[in-house]
Amino acid sequence: MPPSQVMTGLIAATMDSDAEGYGLINDAAIVVSEGIIDWVGTATALPKRYAGLQRQDLEGRLVTPALIDCHTHIVHSGNRAREFEMRLNGASYEEVARAGGGIISTVTATRSATEEALLASALPRIDALIAQGVSVVEVKSGYGLDVKTELKMLRVARQLEQQRPVRVVTSFLGAHAVPAGMGANAYIDTICLPALEAAHAEGLVDAVDGFCEGIAFDTAQIARVFDKARALGLPVKLHAEQLSHIGGTALAAQYGALSADHVEYATPADAAVLAAAGTVAVMLPGAFYTIHETQAPPLQAFRDHGVPMAVGTDWNPGSSPMGSLLLAMNMACTLFRMTPAEALAGTTRNAARALGLTDCGVIAEGMRADLAIWNISDPAELSYGIGINPLHARLFGGVV
Repeated sequence: MPPSQVMTGLIAATMDSDAEGYGLINDAAIVVSEGIIDWVGTATALPKRYAGLQRQDLEGRLVTPALIDCHTHIVHSGNRAREFEMRLNGASYEEVARAGGGIISTVTATRSATEEALLASALPRIDALIAQGVSVVEVKSGYGLDVKTELKMLRVARQLEQQRPVRVVTSFLGAHAVPAGMGANAYIDTICLPALEAAHAEGLVDAVDGFCEGIAFDTAQIARVFDKARALGLPVKLHAEQLSHIGGTALAAQYGALSADHVEYATPADAAVLAAAGTVAVMLPGAFYTIHETQAPPLQAFRDHGVPMAVGTDWNPGSSPMGSLLLAMNMACTLFRMTPAEALAGTTRNAARALGLTDCGVIAEGMRADLAIWNISDPAELSYGIGINPLHARLFGGVV
């Protein structure tokens, strides 16, 4: 276990849900013992029982909970830079598809890659997130669309936290797309549900996700996947209302989903049912930016109904090739008009909630000592900077 220590000379943005804004404590002290936060408060109120502990003066730096990226697709093979270039040169979606582009190109590359190759390509991605103060990363399957590859992706996701000081939460996304030449219902029956059962049997699944959209699966088809998840005792989450409104958000709420993600086309009525279900709305501005969307999520409705909002990178090779959670925070503010306090809550407290985690995301007694120390004093700077990484150090379970 890491040694007990007292960090002083810092500004703490506790992100405590009971506090307004950032939950700031100026001239704060944080006591870490055996990887857990043992005490937090003002330095002048530090209990005498900690007098003998080693002290570290952070010289006025800001300390926040370590960041959490609650929506990624970082286990995959290949990239789609060529089709990005083709689109900029005027190629249509159909022309890109005929040239082998789109999700099928990623599926083909991922199916052919070994576990070792997938791990080698995913490690630099996880490293990039860690370098920005991230301690928890959600990783989805969904680029296999067959039983063998879906399991392969999830095994690699599990290996990431064995190779790096990071926590990985896995989501089974077998209902991501329909393979060519196959009907959606047949795919669910013969591939998706059997893959989910096999992955669960191996202990590879923390939650079950789906893509509920006109170009993917409708609500009745996703409900079948969610019914299986419920039978297996697994929580669910959903890509909902990204490109159109077909009822995915209401479906997510009906199943008590951890989160509904994208939600650009969600309505005030959807906000009401999300709030009633306790479901987090996850903002993914990287995809909004990349595919030139114009319909922004209904943030004011989420605020009015008290829907918790999270922010993720959606790092994937097609619609959001973005490896910076700090940039996602900036884009959530500039494109969606989130406040910097909402963006930081969205990558700490609410991101933890979107993953069903209760031991991280805030600075409070009894929580994991997953902390980010920044070379700034104002937490708004985390969302303000573009391409700037002010991280000084990251503590993961109390270890720098």
